[in-house]
Amino acid sequence: MAPRVLVSDELSETAVQIFRDRGVDVDFQPKLGKDKEKLAEIIGNYDGLAIRSATKATEKLIAAATNLKVIGRAGIGVDNVDIPAASRRGIIVMNTPFGNSITTAEHAIAMMFAVARQLPAADASTQAGKWEKSKFMGVEITGKTLGVIGCGNIGGIVCQRAIGLKMHVIGYDPFLSKERALEMGVEKVELDELFARADFITLHVPLTDKTRNIIDKTAIAKMKDGVRIINCARGGLVVEADLAEAIKSGKVAGAGFDVFEVEPAEASPLFGLPNVVCTPHLGAATTEAQENVALQVAEQMSDYLVKGAVSNAINMPSITAEEAPILKPYIKLADCLGAFVGQVTETPIKEIEILYDGATAEMNTKALTSALLAGLIRTQVADVNMVSAPVMIKEKGIVLSEVKRDKTGVFDGYIKLTVKTDDMSRSIAGTCFSDGKPRFIQIKGINLDAEVGRNMVYTTNGDVPGIIGLLGTTFGDAGVNIANFQLGRDRAGGDAIALLYVDAPVPEDVLAKLRERKEIDSAKPLVFNID
Repeated sequence: MAPRVLVSDELSETAVQIFRDRGVDVDFQPKLGKDKEKLAEIIGNYDGLAIRSATKATEKLIAAATNLKVIGRAGIGVDNVDIPAASRRGIIVMNTPFGNSITTAEHAIAMMFAVARQLPAADASTQAGKWEKSKFMGVEITGKTLGVIGCGNIGGIVCQRAIGLKMHVIGYDPFLSKERALEMGVEKVELDELFARADFITLHVPLTDKTRNIIDKTAIAKMKDGVRIINCARGGLVVEADLAEAIKSGKVAGAGFDVFEVEPAEASPLFGLPNVVCTPHLGAATTEAQENVALQVAEQMSDYLVKGAVSNAINMPSITAEEAPILKPYIKLADCLGAFVGQVTETPIKEIEILYDGATAEMNTKALTSALLAGLIRTQVADVNMVSAPVMIKEKGIVLSEVKRDKTGVFDGYIKLTVKTDDMSRSIAGTCFSDGKPRFIQIKGINLDAEVGRNMVYTTNGDVPGIIGLLGTTFGDAGVNIANFQLGRDRAGGDAIALLYVDAPVPEDVLAKLRERKEIDSAKPLVFNID
């Protein structure tokens, strides 16, 4: 029996035909995504669900999808899919991360022109029968400095276009190496320097805990007078109220926004202000982009349902059915190793070395490496998956190497990750025991045996008496329960570390108290995807 796919949002006839040509039975109901009750009533009849943004694949809908095997999102954002719920049901969630990159980059450039020359306001004035030629004095793009925050796939295209416009481009991206920046023709700078030098600033980063409110009143105060700010990335990167005040005061000369803190944006502090250009999240809204992502999602879903091939999956590695039982725990381990380093490393990574020792060297290391890289950069790129992570690492010019060797120690197999920046080297190793759970066995060359939990805290300190009591008392006073506590040191009186597995995230003020103590060198919260 042919697999069945429900298309509940608008896809082109060409995309729908791809399903048919590959032996998939398609039910094309492009308006169904808005009818939640009807969708939930029939979803159990399908193996696949192809959507855009109108359909909301909620936990309730997924619970009703008794036969569903894959959800394909034609586009990059998967905010409308409950990924944890899908994962628990064994449903693969795919997206099409690179289908609308050019379109979004072009929209940012268009917004920059519109703000530079006040085009929307000038158009409205002229069509109203006015001739206010002197009112709409603009500025040239040529020769100006463009600050690009986030030089990945979309940001990199913006850099190329801006260089073609004879702008001087400076870029901030923790994962962009100096060598890669040189190849791109971009001057790599730190964020504060970008704020101080840029005539125009454009954002191209995901919304994460590290990037949320990256432009607020403090950041704006560091900028040039008359700066113009473009955001076609994600709402929440800019504090709209702070930007509105800066525009009113004249500190900021204009802004172009395609995304907002709350969407649909029926109101915003930016609305109605002079030289503010707003569009309703049109970054991917071109015929070409919509067709590209539609064709890609049809191809990916068909390949999985007919052949079992997995690509661009958010919640599943690209592995074969035969490999899955063996690889599954090590995929989780690799993700955790990468996530550890990604969360504790604050300077740009230049080199990555992955060592596969013993049994792990005989596994599908491509899948393991992809999982590790996805964990490593997830704090910077929220929508990263095992397919896109290696591409992003390559684009950023980071040197990646793998080493495989026969068993050398007491463990049947383990994975060791080492990263290098301009001023330091960091390593971590881990393995899986017979229970399939990932464990950290070495950090900074210090041996330990730590079970990996969802919420953890990592501290570094000198090897002095009283650290155990200090950590226990601080967390106990704050009502934080410690599930597991592992210590290690390189030598008596030398460097020491502690890894605490806690029942819930530790409040920032508790960590701040730890950092204030002279005995503690650093204290970092960690979160791991271990479900």
